[in-house]
Amino acid sequence: MTDTPHFPLSAVVGADDLKLALYLTAIDPKIGGVLIEGPRGMAKSTLARGLADLLASGQFITLPLGATEERLVGTLDLDAALSEGRAQFSPGVLAKADGGVLYVDEVNLLPDHLVDLLLDVAASGTNLVERDGISHRHSAKFVLIGTMNPEEGELRPQLLDRFGLNVALSGHTAPAERGQIIRRRLDFDSDPQTFCAEWESQQYDLRERCQKARSALASIPLDDDALAQITERCFAAGVDGLRADLVWLRAARAHAAWRGAEAIAEEDIDAVAGFALRHRRREHTPPAPQSGQSPSDQNTNPGEGQGQWGEMPAQALPTGARREVPSWPKKP
Repeated sequence: MTDTPHFPLSAVVGADDLKLALYLTAIDPKIGGVLIEGPRGMAKSTLARGLADLLASGQFITLPLGATEERLVGTLDLDAALSEGRAQFSPGVLAKADGGVLYVDEVNLLPDHLVDLLLDVAASGTNLVERDGISHRHSAKFVLIGTMNPEEGELRPQLLDRFGLNVALSGHTAPAERGQIIRRRLDFDSDPQTFCAEWESQQYDLRERCQKARSALASIPLDDDALAQITERCFAAGVDGLRADLVWLRAARAHAAWRGAEAIAEEDIDAVAGFALRHRRREHTPPAPQSGQSPSDQNTNPGEGQGQWGEMPAQALPTGARREVPSWPKKP
């Protein structure tokens, strides 16, 4: 039986900044995933499913909102361990997501301890299950995609910071783009196989580009010059802790690999600035709708603006900035 076709990522209209953030975490899952903020109906799950098609396993696993810790990490059968002398492990969501995408809708509504555990495994790429002195360890390397509507509750700052990249959507889209989005969706719904066949060439190119970038990643140095720029700009932005520096550096290297470059350049650092800083400033605000304005036309704070669904682009901070960068206004 053939799997139901998914809407191809290459056919998604606009959303260039959000797609870029997804590509970067697919290239280097150690970045720590993407947190997408915004209202319902923004095609977040469509983008996440499309990303899974670009990975080797094609695996797309959703974590149910009411999941228990055992459902997430898996379970150990102690009776089997006592009678057979070995730990019998029943895999959970983390094991099933290995090599693919783990999608967590409304992550802000999950219990904090589950979010903490989820982020730990996403960062380490390994899940360790222990019970009564018996343990089992397995690979859990996945691209973590979390979504949330801030109006339904915020994540604690400690958890928010642990998501690698952050993109915000506002829901305001120019009429021409809205029409194009609807038309492609109607064409897909009427004949998914034909629609996917028409976009297969573009999908193949995306898969090849992601694969080449993953293969080249280790050869691109995390050099001191790039790190110096990033640490200065993190200090100027007033972010707490050091996670922003590390994530920004990893994301810049992934962006260099995405470009096919051999070293991190200023354009790589600039391209991912908003993604790395938006949720780590001491104060930040939801995106203001700016219909029809492209990231290159923005003269606002880093990270403000819109694409297909009004997402936050990776607007650059001034190169080598040492002055204090304005903080985001307090949310109402």
